[in-house]
Amino acid sequence: MRLLFIALFIAPALAATATLAQAQAPAAQPTKLTFATNWKAQAAHGGFYQAVADGTYRQYGLDVTIQQGGPQVNNRPLLPAGRIDFLMTGNLLHSFDNVMNKVPTVVVAAMFQKDPQALMAHPGQGYEKFDTLKNAPLALVAKDGQFSWWQWLKAVHGFKDETLKPYNYNLAPFLANPKAIQQGYSVAEPIYVENQGRFKPVVHLLADHGFSTYSTVIETTTDMVAKRPEIVQRFVDASIVGWVNYLYGNRSAANAMLLKDNPEMTAAEIEASVALMKSQGIVDSGEAQKAGIGAMSAARIQDFYGQMVKAGLYKAGEVDLSKVATLQFVNKGVGQDLKAKLGGK
Repeated sequence: MRLLFIALFIAPALAATATLAQAQAPAAQPTKLTFATNWKAQAAHGGFYQAVADGTYRQYGLDVTIQQGGPQVNNRPLLPAGRIDFLMTGNLLHSFDNVMNKVPTVVVAAMFQKDPQALMAHPGQGYEKFDTLKNAPLALVAKDGQFSWWQWLKAVHGFKDETLKPYNYNLAPFLANPKAIQQGYSVAEPIYVENQGRFKPVVHLLADHGFSTYSTVIETTTDMVAKRPEIVQRFVDASIVGWVNYLYGNRSAANAMLLKDNPEMTAAEIEASVALMKSQGIVDSGEAQKAGIGAMSAARIQDFYGQMVKAGLYKAGEVDLSKVATLQFVNKGVGQDLKAKLGGK
C-alpha cells in the first residue's frame, strides 16, 4: 500500500518536473521555408505578410521568407526545381496545366474564394448589367487574358473577338473612351481608375458570373506532401491565421512590410484594396465561411474544369483532376474562433 502511495505521489511530480524542463528548454529551431508570390507585394498578399510580421509562422515553428514575383521575375519554375518550398499562384488554370504536363506540384489551399479578375466600365454608359458588356465597341484585354478567360466569355456569354484590343497596363485608352471596357484586378485597377480618372468605375467580377476558379492558391510539390505533410499543415494553418488577422485585426506591421518590399504602393491604396477584398468577398465567402479561409472542394474544381472545357481550353478528361489539389490540409475551420473574437463577419 505504501509503495502504491509513493508511486501515486512521485508520478505526477515527475510529470510536472518534465513539463517544467520542457518549458525551460530552448525551443527547437524553426523550419526554414521560402514562399514565393506571383507579383510585387500588395494587399492581395497581405495575409502572408501578416503571418511573418506578427510572428504567426514562428508560433507554428516556421521561419518563412517571402520571395516576391514581378514583371521580370518568374517564380513558377522554382517550385518543381526545389528552390522554393511553396508558391502562390493565380488560379486553377496553372494547376491544370501542371498536371497535364506532369509537373509534380499540387494545390494545398485556396486563399481566395473568388478570382479578382474583373471587367470595368465607365458609369452611366449602359454597362451596369453584366450582359451588356458584350455590346461594348472596345474591349481592352491583355494577351494572357485573351487566351484564357476571354475564351470562356465568348463561349458562355457571347463576347466577340472583333472588339478586342490589347491592354498594355496603361489606363489612358480606357479613361479616354467612355464606351470602352477593360480588364482589371478588382482589388487594384478600380483604385487606380478612381485616382487617375476621378470616377468610380463599374466593376463586374467574372467570379460572380460563372468563372468559378479559386485564386491565390498555394502550391507545393507532391514530394513535400508525401514526405513532410506536417510542415505543409503548419504552413497552411499559419497562413490562414495570417489572413484572418490581416482582414479583421491590426495589419499595420504587415502593411509596413508590404510598403518596404514594394515602395510603389501607398498606405491609402493598400487600405482601399483591403476594403474591396472584404466588400467583394474575395477571401472570406462561400465555402470559407463555414470551413475556414483556404477552403476547397472537389465539386468546385470539377465545375471550373467543365467551364474551361466549354471554352475550348481543355478536352474532357484531359486533366486528371484528382492530382490538381489535395483537400487534406483545409476545410478544418482553422481561424474561425479567432475571426469571431476579432468581430469578423
